[in-house]
Amino acid sequence: MKKKILFVVSLLFGLMFINAGLNKFLNYMPPPKDMPEKMMKVMGAIMEITWLMPLVGIAEIVGGILFIFPKTRALGAIIILPVMVGVMLTTITVAPSALSIALPLFLINLWVIIENREKYLPMVK
Repeated sequence: MKKKILFVVSLLFGLMFINAGLNKFLNYMPPPKDMPEKMMKVMGAIMEITWLMPLVGIAEIVGGILFIFPKTRALGAIIILPVMVGVMLTTITVAPSALSIALPLFLINLWVIIENREKYLPMVK
């Protein structure tokens, strides 16, 4: 049962990140109209660094694809981790109202990392 739950959660998580990554290139989801002014300033500053969004988009797409499949899920979780840390820091400092979305995603990522911790041990030995 745990494996089935983890698969469904991982599938949804991966698809969300693939969607977010594709949106960085195709811009098919407009930003919300009621976005706080502070968040608009932050996003404007991030957009000034022209290479940053494509890099994040590629990490989200690749990480999302890897996250879906059990054999590559550990690698996908590590690829998405820096993106999730950025999302969490931005959410906490600029838009705490979005924490209800960002925190569960961050916890799912941590759950997968903890479940696969034995795969990371060779990197730190």
